[in-house]
Amino acid sequence: MHIDLTGRVALVTGAAQGIGKAIALGLRAAGATVAVADVDGEGLAAFAAEHDFSAHAIDVSDRAAAHGAVADVVASHGRLDILVNAAGGVRGQIGRPIAEVSEDDWRVLFQANVDGVFWLAQAASGPMAKAGHGRIVNIASGAGLRPSLTGIQAYTAAKHALVGLTKQLSQDLGPSGITCNAVAPGFVRSNPATERQWKAYGPDGQKRLVESIHVRRLGTAEDIAHAVLFLASDQASWISGQILSVDGGRS
Repeated sequence: MHIDLTGRVALVTGAAQGIGKAIALGLRAAGATVAVADVDGEGLAAFAAEHDFSAHAIDVSDRAAAHGAVADVVASHGRLDILVNAAGGVRGQIGRPIAEVSEDDWRVLFQANVDGVFWLAQAASGPMAKAGHGRIVNIASGAGLRPSLTGIQAYTAAKHALVGLTKQLSQDLGPSGITCNAVAPGFVRSNPATERQWKAYGPDGQKRLVESIHVRRLGTAEDIAHAVLFLASDQASWISGQILSVDGGRS
């Protein structure tokens, strides 16, 4: 199956590193025009300059900034066909007892992993509905389907909320020709947080983790990007409201 996204315009958030980067590059390779966004303005600018992407340095949890980024993409390219919400993550947090979790610690992970997805989908739904076509792909997590390996309660709860939001957006936007799906990655060493987590497991824990995966290897950012490209394609036009686990069989 050949995926051809020629003529499509995509916006990828969380594109300054890891999975977001791989998705942006994959979409470009498939022919799409790609805009990238991230809260890390410096990292984003370097990546965008290297690959000639338009860059939007925003905090996706800021509704005005999220709407502004979508408006800028539509103004520049006349349309927005694909929205990939890869921004999120643990924002530097680590697992700890629930008694030690502050209100700010709890809320910031919902802002990063849920609020931003909603604001961007809200903004993108207008131009997509006008065109009668759209693909929204959210990057969830295995932590959105079961307890998290990170042990971070807010991250697990936020990713579960993202799974629910994905299904609701599918129902709400489907009549306008917009599909909404999510990819739930297994453990992928794709950014500083996952590298710290990997090292914290130690040799024995690393061995146990790999042995719990059916194909006996960790995933890569490109593994996740391949799934996103399929869900963004015309071949996936009758797939919506689904959560695709890409985890080597661990689920």
